Amino acid sequence: MGFFIPATVLAAGLPANELSLWWCLPFIGVLLSIAVSPLLIPHLWHHHSGKIIAIWCCIFLLPLCWQFSIMTCVSLVLHTLLQEYLPFMLLLLALYTLSGGIVIRNNGIGSVKLNVLLLASGTVLAGLMGTTGASMLLIRPILRANAQRRYRVHIVVFFIFLVANIGGGLTPLGDPPLFLGFLKGVGFQWTISNMILPVLLNTVLLLGVFTLIDQFLWLRETKTSTLPQPYNASWRIEGKINLLFLLAVIVIILLSGLCKNFPIWQFFGIEISLIACIRDGLLLLITLCGLKYTPSALRQQNEFNWAPMQEVGKLFIGIFITIAPVMAILQLGSDGQFKPLVNLIHHNGAPVNTLYFWMSGVLSGFLDNAPTYLVFFNLAGGEAQLLMLQFSKTLLAISMGSVFMGALSYIGNAPNLMIKSIAEQQHIAMPSFFGYMGWSLTILIPLFIVDTLLFF
Repeated sequence: MGFFIPATVLAAGLPANELSLWWCLPFIGVLLSIAVSPLLIPHLWHHHSGKIIAIWCCIFLLPLCWQFSIMTCVSLVLHTLLQEYLPFMLLLLALYTLSGGIVIRNNGIGSVKLNVLLLASGTVLAGLMGTTGASMLLIRPILRANAQRRYRVHIVVFFIFLVANIGGGLTPLGDPPLFLGFLKGVGFQWTISNMILPVLLNTVLLLGVFTLIDQFLWLRETKTSTLPQPYNASWRIEGKINLLFLLAVIVIILLSGLCKNFPIWQFFGIEISLIACIRDGLLLLITLCGLKYTPSALRQQNEFNWAPMQEVGKLFIGIFITIAPVMAILQLGSDGQFKPLVNLIHHNGAPVNTLYFWMSGVLSGFLDNAPTYLVFFNLAGGEAQLLMLQFSKTLLAISMGSVFMGALSYIGNAPNLMIKSIAEQQHIAMPSFFGYMGWSLTILIPLFIVDTLLFF
């Protein structure tokens, strides 16, 4: 028996046959709160988001205790914390903490060549250290390099496209959806071998479009103002020990996926694997080492703080708990309450990969790509081995849609809003929610149509 959870129902112990669609309302409430509250009630959401998420969790858990049993509720919460939430948060914490201790200095001017180099580098790094880590590592250097330019909005927009989203598709470390798939049993090598071509294609095409736009605006600026001439920039990286720690994280995750047949214990009906405990313990140890051996001055220069991690922690505990009945019902397939949806994206029992790509993608762009991935992963059967071998195109469609289309809006992926906030702190007039969508729909939708024609 492998260490990962093969074909497990996220809500362990939930009697799916007895669940109606009403049990999905708390999950919908959590997602709508995340999507709409920052726009409609920003002040209230900023100060009380954790309480709002807790209310939705109570709306789900209290009736669960009443209708079934307290032990069912306890088992669900323990399953969520130990097998889903804790591994997910420990990886994010390690990547965020270590990247916050690395300072990149350069004295270059934001020429077209330098900007393309930074965007390409960030895209590669996103696959290795996560979209959040790579975004927080490089957004300030690229903004500093372009500080003297008048037109900078397009640079931030393409940074969101590439570094905060597309690059995350390269490995399971890159973006939360793929890491959740990794926890479900999707092989590390499968993700790399199947996603490398789509990531490479989308990156090259987007960098090509960016080069044309940036070159046009650079020439326009040089005609109306005096900009320093580009020259060979010098680079310096401080906090290099964190690069070694990041490499250690990658090795740990890779080895944990390769190790099989380790002891497994039962706790309240929950399977606890020795290799999972070792992996999570090492991630926590590396995080603490990063904090101890990184000078505080470097984190101050990066304006490092724990607010983003606190926000992510509050949101995802609500997502993982309230999504449980959705996952349980989806496991029933056409025998469950989601029969119309299952029939829509399946034709004569076979998955329609194009619909999997677009439906998982559009929902990822406006809700949250991690739970969206889980929904469609379970809708496709939830069997990692079966999906990798017999329905590889379907798993690829879910992976590409969930990762790539997180760039459609500011709320599609956590780094998007973080990048926007940092840019605005640098006095860049970023587009509104719908203004940004003007950029994404114009540039990304044609790109995703090309993806559909080539891969599905």
